[in-house]
Amino acid sequence: MIGEDPKDLLFLCALQNAVKHGGIPQAGAVIGMVMGAHPELRSQAKGVSALAKEAIADVAALSADERVRTLQVRAPAMYEAIFAKHEYKKVLPDLEGSEKGVVMRFAPNPSGPLHIGHARAAALNDIYVKQYGGRYILRIEDTDPKRVDPEAYEMVKEDIAWMGLGITETVTQSERLPIYYELCTQLITRGGAYVCTCDNELFKELKQAKKACPCRGKSVEENLLLWQKMLDHGFKEGEASVRIKADLNHADPAMRDFPAFRVLDAPPHPKVRAHVYPLMNFSVVADDHLLGVTHVIRGKDHIANTRRQQFIYDHFGWKVPVYRHYGRMGIEGVVLSTSQMRLGINEGTYTGWDDIRLGTLRALARRGISPEAVRNAMVAIGLGDVDISFSWDNLYAENRKLVDPVANRYFFVPDPISFTIEGAAPHTAHAMLHPSDASRGIRTLQFEGSVLLPREEFAEGTEMIRLKDLFNVRITWNNGTPAFTYAGDSLADARAAKAHIVQWLPVDGATPCTLVTQEGEIKGLCEPNVGSELGKVVQFERVGFAKIDAAGPAGIVAYFTHR
Repeated sequence: MIGEDPKDLLFLCALQNAVKHGGIPQAGAVIGMVMGAHPELRSQAKGVSALAKEAIADVAALSADERVRTLQVRAPAMYEAIFAKHEYKKVLPDLEGSEKGVVMRFAPNPSGPLHIGHARAAALNDIYVKQYGGRYILRIEDTDPKRVDPEAYEMVKEDIAWMGLGITETVTQSERLPIYYELCTQLITRGGAYVCTCDNELFKELKQAKKACPCRGKSVEENLLLWQKMLDHGFKEGEASVRIKADLNHADPAMRDFPAFRVLDAPPHPKVRAHVYPLMNFSVVADDHLLGVTHVIRGKDHIANTRRQQFIYDHFGWKVPVYRHYGRMGIEGVVLSTSQMRLGINEGTYTGWDDIRLGTLRALARRGISPEAVRNAMVAIGLGDVDISFSWDNLYAENRKLVDPVANRYFFVPDPISFTIEGAAPHTAHAMLHPSDASRGIRTLQFEGSVLLPREEFAEGTEMIRLKDLFNVRITWNNGTPAFTYAGDSLADARAAKAHIVQWLPVDGATPCTLVTQEGEIKGLCEPNVGSELGKVVQFERVGFAKIDAAGPAGIVAYFTHR
């Protein structure tokens, strides 16, 4: 139950906002929620404002998982308002066999940080677990040491925390090698697998011809001895492997006997000392069964793997999870290849994994894309099996819904040029911090005769502009050179003349600002108070949304989000 203590109310409202939107709310949003429900507190506005900052700090100190659990325990109604089943049934199809809850998993490889392509499975799994109740397992699939980046273990966890996924437990496959070895022993004993020492080219020829290799007919005892020899470092890389007995006559060669374990001599694994590693199809089946996974959502490029894995399930007599395969999602405009990203970082082409030209989640975060926008975009894409192209515009539209109500407005003047306005007396412009929320206050800009304007605004022939929140300016041209004259304060006159509205800055006091875009840097000037928005998304009027990345004596660095 929600208590009546104002700080408790503020804490729970801030907590609900953080869980719902995947970030830390602004004080105004939290105060508005509380005041709306408890108008009697309006007379205590100053004290409530101070308490709100403390409550928000308390929420910020919690991890994403802790926020969800705390909200569920302390305010069940608020929790249900976010995660009620009907919210998701509108956009996602029901999962069969989910009546008693679900156990689902997200299984990235720690080769680098997560990127936008990972977000689809991550978000859809998360929503289904919240819809039906159950467990959400993060499984780090790191049994190929050639693809492991030691730093990626933490990067993956950080990216998942940013997305706000409700992970209930984490397992790392390299720590489970003894389990896989024991299961392999059991499978060989059951006659479902064998150790193959054939030359790889010979095996491929026999496989294509639908013929068994000589090793397939060995006894269980012989195979167990060879399996132990593999574990005892008796074979070098390429000399032996464990293969699953499948259907040699299957029309698809991929469904004929396929490998389950291999010997790898190098490179060393960052977490374990091992010589024999399971391949994906074996370790996935083992973990899905042992961890109780009930439903698997993955791309249709895994359909062949699903069919291979059926053989392993059948050999063990295990129940197969419910599978949903979605279509491929083509993503253009950013680099997603981990190897290409790493090469570019090492060569200095990219500044790091959060370089905004990359498609990593941390690059999106640096630009000011919210995790909720990513989740919403993935839910909109859904589980369809048709191949699609990912729409950045759709993601930006989702993000705009979230940032537009909270982003304060400021002026940024790219490539500024100074102009004197003839006939204009000193004016004080009173511009709202947010056009839909007067309670946030105003920005004051002082005009003293000259202004800084964007150089690109003035094509020859332009007759009138309106300086936003200030006054109108008449422009006359003499051999390509403009002259500016005060033309009154009437907004109606500007509209009648179809005058462009232009952002501006006083000549004195503007702050250097670099706007970093995916195409390059834009140098300019901005209002000094932009520095107070460090880490937040603002809207540079007539330019677009941007996240303030740095603020110091040298000026402001902002990362362009979208228009």
